Amino acid sequence: MRIYDYEPKLPITVNEYKSRDIKYAFHDVDGTHSLIRTWQPVMSAVLSDVIENGLSDRYDDERNVTRLVDLCGKTKRPETDSFCIESAGLSGITQMEWAIRRGIEENKIDIYCDRSLNSLKIKEIWAGREIFEQEDSPELKTFLDENCGRLFRLYEKVLNAFCRDKNLADAKNDPEKYRVKGSMKFLRFLKEQGVKSYFVTGAVVEQGKGMAEEIETLGFSLGKNGLAEALVGSTWDEKLPKNVIMKKLLDDLGAKGEEVLVAGDGRSEIFAGVEMGAFTIGRLDKSAKRQRQILTEIGVNVIVENFDNKDFYRLFKKPQS
Repeated sequence: MRIYDYEPKLPITVNEYKSRDIKYAFHDVDGTHSLIRTWQPVMSAVLSDVIENGLSDRYDDERNVTRLVDLCGKTKRPETDSFCIESAGLSGITQMEWAIRRGIEENKIDIYCDRSLNSLKIKEIWAGREIFEQEDSPELKTFLDENCGRLFRLYEKVLNAFCRDKNLADAKNDPEKYRVKGSMKFLRFLKEQGVKSYFVTGAVVEQGKGMAEEIETLGFSLGKNGLAEALVGSTWDEKLPKNVIMKKLLDDLGAKGEEVLVAGDGRSEIFAGVEMGAFTIGRLDKSAKRQRQILTEIGVNVIVENFDNKDFYRLFKKPQS
C-alpha cells in the first residue's frame, strides 16, 4: 500500500512527509480505536491519592478499591488531570512510578533517596522519558520494584470497577458504540491492501483477558486470519516503554521504519513512530487542544478526529496531475 504526499497539503496534514510504501501498521488501542476504557479520571484519582496520602500497608485491599472508585471523576485535580494528558501512551508502570516519586517529594512516603535526583526524574517522566541512566538509592529502587506493579494492579481494579467491566458488557451487545468512528473500516482497508497490522498497548497483555478481551469484543479479531496479527504490550511488573516494544517488533519483522504506519493518540507511540521514520497518524478529538499541540511538536504527520474521513482516504490515492 502506498501513501502519497500532496501539494498543497491536505487539511489533515500537520507535518510534511514523503510518499512511501507501507507494509506494516502499529496501532495504539485506547483512545485510538477503543472507547471502552475511560481511564483518565481513574488514573487521576489513584495517582492523586498517592501524592496526598502516600501508601498504607494495605493500600490495595478491596475497601480502598471501593473508596477510590467513589472518588473517580468527582472533582478536578489540576496536577494529575494534566499528567494524564502529558503521559498518555507511557507504560502504566512509569505512570505509577511518577506518583510514588511525587509522594516522596511531598513527604507522604518516607524512603531514603537523593531528593534532587528524584525531583529531576519526576520532571523527566512528565516530559515523556521512561528510562534513566542515573541510579536511585538501593532503598528507593527496592521500594519502586515492590510497589509500582502492585499500584498498577490497584489502578486496574479501580478502572474495572469504575467503567471497564460495565462498558465491556455493553460493548458485547453494541460494539459500534465503543469503537472510534471508522476504525473497523480502516482496519479492513489495511487488511485488503496487504498491510499487516499489530496492536501495541501499555496495558498488560493476557490471553482472553483485559485488553485482549476488549479487542475481540469490538470485533478487532487477532491472528493469521484476523484484522490484526497480534496484540503486543506490557506486563504487571516490567517497565516496557512503547518505543522499546515497537523497536523490538520492527526488528522481529525485519522491517524498515519507513515501511510502517503508526496510529495513536499519545506522545509515546507517536514519538516512537517519528523516531523510527514511520508515517504517523494522530487520532484526537477537536477539543483535545493540548494533546494536538504535543503530537504536533513531536512531529506527527496527520491528525484526524476519526477514520471515517474523505481527506484521510485521499492519502492512499495517487494525486491526479
